[in-house]
Amino acid sequence: MYKHIEDFAATWRNETAATLRTLETLTDESLGQQITSEHRTLGRLAWHLVQTLHEMPTRAGLSFEGPGEEESVPASAAFIAAVYKRTSQALLDAVQTSWKDENLLVMSEMYGDQWPNGLVLDVLIKHEIHHRGQMTVLMRQAGLRVPDLYGPTKEQWAEFGAPAPVI
Repeated sequence: MYKHIEDFAATWRNETAATLRTLETLTDESLGQQITSEHRTLGRLAWHLVQTLHEMPTRAGLSFEGPGEEESVPASAAFIAAVYKRTSQALLDAVQTSWKDENLLVMSEMYGDQWPNGLVLDVLIKHEIHHRGQMTVLMRQAGLRVPDLYGPTKEQWAEFGAPAPVI
């Protein structure tokens, strides 16, 4: 749970940069990739991340522009990345201009429970990391190069002239 706006902002900048690198790797053709017909497509996961940037914080009282939950998955990967970039910045701006550290302790109704706003921001980041991980699996299945997120990828190890570590 965040207790200071600047702690959130620092983490948010790092994580949204990683998500943007991921989204900018997607192609229009890759958006339909899915594990099975019973699971979300890569495009649906990407758009879900974008929509949640607006949906969750507005439940906590923040006001800023972002896509609504009723908007369907766009057919353009570039459009998804652009809306993500704009919405993630709008969220950060709203947090920094509308809240002070004490607002992070205010309780908000969240999915039938009460959460402090600092927890809302923490869960939002973890939600993004979770789905970004799912996306990287689908990206590999779609033949896309996965961006480095928390360390070198298999391809980067090869470019370094070193074998990828076996985990």
